[in-house]
Amino acid sequence: MGKPTEEELALAIKAAKLMREKGLDTMYVAKTLLNCNYRIGYLSEVMRLADEYLRSGFAEQVHMKLELAIKKAKEAENKSGEQKSEVLGL
Repeated sequence: MGKPTEEELALAIKAAKLMREKGLDTMYVAKTLLNCNYRIGYLSEVMRLADEYLRSGFAEQVHMKLELAIKKAKEAENKSGEQKSEVLGL
């Protein structure tokens, strides 16, 4: 399956918003599209920084940025899924 163009994605997002506003999303297709679009922004940043981290020879500054991007992506995932963060520690 091919990736949608920017124009196709913009039209789909606009249609999904209208479907949600008008209560026409009985199968949750619009909700799913909007949620995936929201989360992919965070995941794209993680991927970009992971590439930069590898190219930089594991630079510490890029590592910190990557960790922050991963944290933000996890928070967005938890927020969109209404899940609580796992607390790690002693």
